[in-house]
Amino acid sequence: MPRTSFTRPRARRLLTVLLAAVALLLGAGVVPAAAEPGEGGTKQLREALEAAAKGHIEAKAKLDNSKRRQVALVAELKTVEGRLGQLTAQVGEVAAQSYRLGRLTPTAMLLESTTPEGFLRRAAELDVMAQRDGKRLRSLTEAKQAAAKAKAAIDNEVREQQKQLAVLAKKKRDAERALATVSSGSSAGFSGGSRSASPAPRNSDGSWPSETCSVSDPTTDGCITPRTLHALKQAQAAGYKRYVSCFRSGGGGEHPKGRACDFAAATSGFEDKTATGGDKAYGDSLASYFKNNASRLGVLYVIWYRQIWMPNTGWRSYSGSGSPAADHTNHVHLSMY
Repeated sequence: MPRTSFTRPRARRLLTVLLAAVALLLGAGVVPAAAEPGEGGTKQLREALEAAAKGHIEAKAKLDNSKRRQVALVAELKTVEGRLGQLTAQVGEVAAQSYRLGRLTPTAMLLESTTPEGFLRRAAELDVMAQRDGKRLRSLTEAKQAAAKAKAAIDNEVREQQKQLAVLAKKKRDAERALATVSSGSSAGFSGGSRSASPAPRNSDGSWPSETCSVSDPTTDGCITPRTLHALKQAQAAGYKRYVSCFRSGGGGEHPKGRACDFAAATSGFEDKTATGGDKAYGDSLASYFKNNASRLGVLYVIWYRQIWMPNTGWRSYSGSGSPAADHTNHVHLSMY
């Protein structure tokens, strides 16, 4: 009996050690419920932030596309104006010759012929001149029309850019209003994360393709969007390989849509305490990485250590309910477009 009573506690201790070791190898231990990341904020706040960030990203894509079209149109106009100058000079030569020599009529040219052969030669010359001068005049007219069309198109692009700038300003105001209840203003943000990510695929006009939760989530048994998977793989390739959890079926926000991931700051996974030291530095660098690569990856917003980054506001303070999970001091939250 004494031997048995000694063996059972020892076996229990050994089993506990083994379970802890296995959990550590898997990237996260038994996570206390309080340490589990939540989406953060109210449903209304999340929807407002999503709408403001999406509106900004879409308007920015339209603005950039309009600027690209304007550059192409300006180049086209420059070429047309060069051609227009050449044609104007050529037609001017014809007009100057007519002024110096008087109007050269077909009848006058033919009457100058003294032989039948001369008559035919003059007739052929007259036809060539008529074709040449007519072509110059038509080309001049077409060049003028092309220049006018290019100028009108450039004016349209300028109006489009003014429209999108107004949208960007409005979406920034929307974001600031939404954040007013959880933010006390701008913040300094974080350092690190300077490595560039490979860009995710875009549409030909620069916008982001519409995506659904269609690919397997390597961090859970759920699904994520292809763009979210790309961002996850790019972060891991950049060296951010600590525990990650993306899809979550319950609640609202981006997780159930496969457009969000939570990255643990600690090497052992989500801990119910605020990250410090190396864990804090890891989170700082990862948050900066997503911010610096937002336009390449399609980042909607990033939350880390009581701060939130959005493309139209930059880093702002962000307060939760006070726990490490709610304040995002134990994990970096990434939401994708």
